Amino acid sequence: MKTITDLARARRELHPIVMIAAYDALMARLVAASEADAILVGDSVAMVVHGYPSTVHATLDMMCTHVAAVRRGAPDFLVVADLPFLSVRRGLVAATDAAGALLQAGATAVKLEGVAGHEDVIAHLVASGIPVMGHLGLTPQSVNQLGGYRVQGRGSADAERLRGEAKKLEELGAFALVLECVPALLATQITAECAIPTIGIGAGAGTAGQVLVLSDLLGFDATFHPRFVRRYAEGHTLVREALNRFARDVRAAHFPAREEVLA
Repeated sequence: MKTITDLARARRELHPIVMIAAYDALMARLVAASEADAILVGDSVAMVVHGYPSTVHATLDMMCTHVAAVRRGAPDFLVVADLPFLSVRRGLVAATDAAGALLQAGATAVKLEGVAGHEDVIAHLVASGIPVMGHLGLTPQSVNQLGGYRVQGRGSADAERLRGEAKKLEELGAFALVLECVPALLATQITAECAIPTIGIGAGAGTAGQVLVLSDLLGFDATFHPRFVRRYAEGHTLVREALNRFARDVRAAHFPAREEVLA
């Protein structure tokens, strides 16, 4: 079983880290059988699985349900779970309860967005024995404040702010850091300045690792194709063709065949 210390070692030895976002037992089982290093149960589950327009609709109960499913599918894998919207802004007790619930559901560690205003929460979680992964750049829980899903850190002031926040997360005890939708040069600089691993998504090739949502890299959604996602399969085509073959076989009385009928 891989642990957060394995990610630290990979960072020291310059072995790129592979993280996949998955949300259910079947997909987790597939990831666990692959060469990936970790599974992220992201609050993007609210959008990908439940059809909501943003991650702010993810609740703690929703996250715990999907974390438990992923853990059942990948019992010996490193699983990081997102702390949902506002859970780190309700004080130490509420944040600790939420993080504890995710760990009890099966998470190895939790991920939280941003740092300003909840430094005490991060330090408290770490001191309580809860591994914390940070998340900077495009922080989807703040999409309304950011004015949409936009690249962050393009201006010099924003870039310096993100560099400072990355160092602050490291100082507070975060074991790793996701950098989402930031300029590649800035992500490379932050990676060089931090000893902890950086996991990029839309942040170029200079980070210590990469994360993608499983359904994105498998191409299940024909309408979703951001520039930073590479499709490794055209899953939407494969699934549609399989469903159509099944429908045609049923209508032509070719399914079930004799050998598929129970006596």
